[in-house]
Amino acid sequence: MPPSESLSLIERKQPLSIVVIGASGDLSMRKILPALFALYCQHRLPEKFHIVGFARSEISNDAFRDMVRKNLACRYSLAEDCEKQKDKFLQHCTYTQGEYDQAESYRKLHEELRPLEPEGKENRIFYLSIPPFLFLDVARALAQADLVHREQPSGWSRVVVEKPFGSDRETSDELTSEMGKVFDEQQTYRIDHYLGKEVIQNLMVLRFANLIFDPVWNRRYVHSVSISWTEQLGLEGRAGYFDKYGIIRDVMQNHLLQILALVSMEQPVAYEAGYIRDEKVKALRSVPAVEMKNLVVGQYTAGGGQIGYLEEPGIPRHSITPTFSAAVLHVQNRRWDGVPFLIRAGKAMNTSMTEIVIRFQNVPGNIFAKNMGHLSSNQLRIRVQPDAGISLRIVNKEPGLRMSLNDSVLDLSYASAFDEVIPDAYESLILDVIRGDGSLFIRGDELEAAWDIFTPVLHELDETHVKPRGYPLGGTGPEAAQQLAARYGITW
Repeated sequence: MPPSESLSLIERKQPLSIVVIGASGDLSMRKILPALFALYCQHRLPEKFHIVGFARSEISNDAFRDMVRKNLACRYSLAEDCEKQKDKFLQHCTYTQGEYDQAESYRKLHEELRPLEPEGKENRIFYLSIPPFLFLDVARALAQADLVHREQPSGWSRVVVEKPFGSDRETSDELTSEMGKVFDEQQTYRIDHYLGKEVIQNLMVLRFANLIFDPVWNRRYVHSVSISWTEQLGLEGRAGYFDKYGIIRDVMQNHLLQILALVSMEQPVAYEAGYIRDEKVKALRSVPAVEMKNLVVGQYTAGGGQIGYLEEPGIPRHSITPTFSAAVLHVQNRRWDGVPFLIRAGKAMNTSMTEIVIRFQNVPGNIFAKNMGHLSSNQLRIRVQPDAGISLRIVNKEPGLRMSLNDSVLDLSYASAFDEVIPDAYESLILDVIRGDGSLFIRGDELEAAWDIFTPVLHELDETHVKPRGYPLGGTGPEAAQQLAARYGITW
């Protein structure tokens, strides 16, 4: 079943309850509830649906709706129509107060859901927009309140969980095992919002629907692959969370490895969830664990009149949590053996962007070598954000009487090429949860393979108390990261 399509007639006729646990939090208000509203505006929710916000705060239904309204955007309708759409959407939203780990709170929720689930249909999505340490308590309490059931004619239950999924392979396995006692693998949707981004979804189309790339997508023609994620922001009030996990667990082990898997995977048998995830698992299992010699960790220091990481409120003064990391990985199979994959992630950098760069080999026996000068090899650049697009850098002759060569860029900008509104990642992913399509979600064995790549070096960093290299806020990261890239003939 292809991801992110409209609901079928049967799906539209089945009532649906969406329970957002942690509904008063930032993620729910900024992302989840606005995404549900966007789907509603596009007529991509069932005809009978109800959204229940659940959290510990004492909030009335009207106050909850006012909070939600402030975060809803008119992206899919004119402003005057949008206000009416907001009113109609908010009529489907209610709020229930309770304790996250108390079954009694969910029994109360159960009683409130009963009149909203006619004819014994009990299709339910539980979106856990809460810190990961609460996942198990909430799942167990939901089960004790008899809110969760396996797929059956009368309906289904599904759970959506946000990263991080554990802090290493052992804790991830424990979380998967214990959560599996309530929600089985088919019911579990581990969300990585990067997989919902339009350009990332287009990666497989780019690779497998265009014959031009197939012959060159391998070690013979590709020199290296780099995957970068940087943002200018610092902690934004997330000191407690971030200092516990750090940039490797927060970004590299999930977002960047998912992108690496899509770049390096083989073509699946069919465009279906199981086959897609099978190939991603194979790719990740071909990547040996990261070695310390191929890893750089950094931590931003004061710069531009702003404080450094260790001066941030809530951060221990001797914290060794990295805010930057760069690593070289290798996919050891016939297609990619010997091709370095450089991945890097950093906070408080000079720019905010996510991109993939495929650098091709130099032309052997190039008859224009003496005319090339500083020009480098061809590059395919896939920009995820901002300014989503795809560009191919080629060498071209400049017009004139001299044989003068220069770079030219064949550029596909999403903003200029497509008139349609580009959906937010959460819109695509939540729609897939409703449809029961797991293509863009992380399966248990995929999670295991990803943790195997980083767990040994994470333990080594912790046990040997490696101090991150300093880099100024608003900079490009530690100099050691540039040196690591240079060892493989790459300039970031």
